[in-house]
Amino acid sequence: MEKVEEAPPPLSSCSTLQNQQPNGSSLLSNKEGGGGEDEELRRLLLPDPLNLPLTPPSATDSNFATYFAPDFLKPGHDQYIYRHANGLCVIGLAPTHVALMEKGGVTAVDFNVGKSDRSENKVTGKRKRNAQHLEPNSALCKVFANEIFYIVRCCVKGSLLEVNDRLIKQPGLLNSSADREGYIAIIMPKPADWIKIKNSLLSREDYKKLRGLC
Repeated sequence: MEKVEEAPPPLSSCSTLQNQQPNGSSLLSNKEGGGGEDEELRRLLLPDPLNLPLTPPSATDSNFATYFAPDFLKPGHDQYIYRHANGLCVIGLAPTHVALMEKGGVTAVDFNVGKSDRSENKVTGKRKRNAQHLEPNSALCKVFANEIFYIVRCCVKGSLLEVNDRLIKQPGLLNSSADREGYIAIIMPKPADWIKIKNSLLSREDYKKLRGLC
């Protein structure tokens, strides 16, 4: 495992996550579709004081709703989607992803996926100019482990706002903290597109049952 000399900021302090708020309106009143969508965000922003856990939750659990896409397009290609209260989705490798199971773990990350280098795409302004519009099966990057590369997919339809280019120089973050500093990318889906994909994803509990992690 690589020794990381300078740790990147945690997901909860990422500027993209903090600043993004569609149309500048209220997080709870801005969502389309009403009911279920608002309720999911409300649970993140306004937890029920009568159902608080005995121990404080992690920053990720406090700020994100967690979903998993197991065997995404290929067996063993397990990925997570953390959905922030502002609608942004953080994409990364689930702990059971086949690349993390390889001897020696991940040794390199390449955001050049053929037609474009995702790390060179710079998004600017409130309107997120230059954001690439991706499909769930769009490639975000290639991760290398044990002389084999695996393609990491977008998992959700939306605009690519940011990739974690620290992984280029510090691929070991995927081995030590794939669920935090080792995230792959941040995507902004439209509310309607999120509702469509959400039903195909697993909750943390269902994912753990599927992979025998309970």
